Amino acid sequence: MSNEHPVFECVVDPLPYEDRLDARPLDQIDLVVIHCTELPDLATAREYGERVLHASGTGNSGHYYVDRDGSVHMYVRPGRIAHHVRGYNPRSVGIELVNTGRYPQWLATGSQTMEEPYTAAQIASLAALLADLQHELPSLRFIAGHEDLDTACEPASDDPDVLVHRKMDPGPLFPWDEVMRTTPLQRLLP
Repeated sequence: MSNEHPVFECVVDPLPYEDRLDARPLDQIDLVVIHCTELPDLATAREYGERVLHASGTGNSGHYYVDRDGSVHMYVRPGRIAHHVRGYNPRSVGIELVNTGRYPQWLATGSQTMEEPYTAAQIASLAALLADLQHELPSLRFIAGHEDLDTACEPASDDPDVLVHRKMDPGPLFPWDEVMRTTPLQRLLP
């Protein structure tokens, strides 16, 4: 692990409702949550992020998106609370890796495997982004997967008698060992 501050490019492309998300001080952020989009591509992820779902005129989105080619896109600045994980939004930054996951039948009984590996470019960009966030966010100490924090189950979309995990991302193919070797952040497993 190098002490050198990595340099990478980030495309800043705020969601239309970003200014309606609650503001927060950066020293409130102590957690990064890793997600996968469970959508086919970045354009579809952007479309989902733009959907207004809440009375506040906002929707569900991560802060950063890492495409398969390693490009990094900021949809919500860290100084705003994005809706990306139940119960942890005020203290966390959400990073979404573009990956099909269980798309398009997320909760169907036959769709409960995640078979797309993450690209080397995504993991390299994620490592650089994590290092940059540690530099920018003085209180950042922890990292977790969405599946670690949201362990709820719900009836399968095709069989209400079967319970499936609501969230499984970043999933079994996410290279936790490799990522943890690149960062001093501690894994948060509640």
